[in-house]
Amino acid sequence: MTLIDKPLITVDIDFPEEDVPYEEEILRNAYSVKHWLRYIEHKSKAPNCGVNIVYERALKELPGSYKIWYNYLRTRRKQVRGRPLNDPMYDEVNNTFERALVFMHKMPRIWMDYGVFMTGQCRITRTRHVFDRALRALPITQHHRIWPLYLKFVRRFDIPETAVRIYRRYLKLCPEDAEVYIEYLTEVERLDEAAQQLASVVDNENFVSKHGKSNHQLWNELCDLISKNPDKVHSLNVDAIIRSGLRRYTDQLGHLWNSLADYYVRSGLFDRARDIYEEAIQTVTTVRDFTQVFDEYAQFEEVSLNKRMEMVANDPHATEEDDIDVELRLARFEYLMERRLLLLNSVLLRQNPHNVHEWHKRVKLYEGKPHEIINTYTEAVQTVQPKLAAGKLHTLWVEFAKFYESNSQVEDARVVFERGTEVEYVKVEDLAAVWCEWAEMEIRQENFEGALRLMQKATAMPKRKVAYHDDTETVQMRLYRSLKVWSMYADLEESFGTFKTCKAVYDRIIDLKNCTPQIIINYGLFLEEHNYFEEAFRAYEKGIALFKWPNVFDIWNAYLTKFLKRYGGTKLERARDLFEQCLENCPPEHAKYFYLLYAKLEEEHGLARHAMAFMIGQQVLLSPKRCLICIIYS
Repeated sequence: MTLIDKPLITVDIDFPEEDVPYEEEILRNAYSVKHWLRYIEHKSKAPNCGVNIVYERALKELPGSYKIWYNYLRTRRKQVRGRPLNDPMYDEVNNTFERALVFMHKMPRIWMDYGVFMTGQCRITRTRHVFDRALRALPITQHHRIWPLYLKFVRRFDIPETAVRIYRRYLKLCPEDAEVYIEYLTEVERLDEAAQQLASVVDNENFVSKHGKSNHQLWNELCDLISKNPDKVHSLNVDAIIRSGLRRYTDQLGHLWNSLADYYVRSGLFDRARDIYEEAIQTVTTVRDFTQVFDEYAQFEEVSLNKRMEMVANDPHATEEDDIDVELRLARFEYLMERRLLLLNSVLLRQNPHNVHEWHKRVKLYEGKPHEIINTYTEAVQTVQPKLAAGKLHTLWVEFAKFYESNSQVEDARVVFERGTEVEYVKVEDLAAVWCEWAEMEIRQENFEGALRLMQKATAMPKRKVAYHDDTETVQMRLYRSLKVWSMYADLEESFGTFKTCKAVYDRIIDLKNCTPQIIINYGLFLEEHNYFEEAFRAYEKGIALFKWPNVFDIWNAYLTKFLKRYGGTKLERARDLFEQCLENCPPEHAKYFYLLYAKLEEEHGLARHAMAFMIGQQVLLSPKRCLICIIYS
């Protein structure tokens, strides 16, 4: 027969006089909870034995009353408060809880109070059994009230194996609390289990952190955990995990690469760590990631060198091999620092391989290394696509050819220029610049005939005419309309060609309407130098026909000035016709100069009254200042 099955012992009790009214009420209402509670309240200041007897009598009549059981258990707990844990009264209270649970096993509050009370007694196994019984007795909808107390109990005592098993059971009910379990595992140094749990959390796309952490933050925690504790994490493939993160989180490549290298450093695999650092700086695509990896790499090499130097310095039996090893580590560190700018340039080129400016910087970094320079230029012109180029692509071809020229490899330079003229640039002027640079190189080599042939070839008419701004046509088809090429061709013919060939070039420029006022003026000056004055005047007239005001101002100015200087007053009527043509559509802001020049012509070679009448007749166009000039002439 158990303690619960034993009947209560009946004894004769002498009641104090003040208890008589309550006893009479109990006799009349033996099953009234209210009357029993009133009696209990009356006995609250009595000795423990007295109030306990009343509770026992009440529970004998009403064993299913939650209110009486709850108050009785609370009273019994108060009675043992402050007593040593080996006091027999604790067992009496525990027995009372057991008796209560015979009837109250569906009441979570009783289980909770019992579990807390047992936890305070430091009876680990018995307390664990109480919580397990509570979880079996209560429906699953009320387990959330028991588990916090259960977990608090296992974290209070140093029982990691038991705690791990309990947490695993708890996570089956509440998988969203995996972070709590991971924190506990980290505290008790069970890092292998913690890494496994953290990896499963990261792989679960539906997991929502109760601490507001993103999947990326959890991944970083996993990387830090496995990389800093290689001797305690054995069940995970650290290299594969971090490399999968490199593919998923491309905005944190520097941190992840450093974590992977740190894992091998802490594992003592220094050569493998060095390989990881090298792989990282050869693959990252942002300056921030490169800086993070390079700084860690440099620090690793420096620490490795310093420790090795200390070991050799403090070892009296150091050999020559040890000194060689130190020198090797020093050379490796110096080589790393020397490569920094070149590695940084590689990062920028991986970021945008079509950045022309960075390719030029890369060539400068290889100064004094002709083979690397040639390889860099070759790689650059093969990599950069004209439509994606950031900068002027033609400068790569030009500088490549100039490099060969500076090393007296003119034939190779010509090959580069020829290849450069075949590239489909975005703009015609880029192609024109290549032709012009090629011609200038031939001039520097004193191959003047070759330069003229190049310009003749560059300005050759295609099979059909195309517009200069027609983007649907290749730049090679539109090159013959390039003003830059024609200007240089004219300069070369003027310097090294004959009068006939130079005149043909200028005429061709005018026929194509591919000139500027300055070219017209230069053509006129060229003809004058060879005493072809009328040809020069006709060239001016062609230019006047091509341009409008105000662009034609310089041509008229040169034409009229040269004409007056040539003929003076001998061809007065022709000069007057020219002035009339000039002033016919001349804007008022440009008319002043020509009016004064016209008036001076009339004053010196015509009649003064003609000049006077002409000036006064044009007062509509003159400012008050010009009217003052009229008065002076009068």
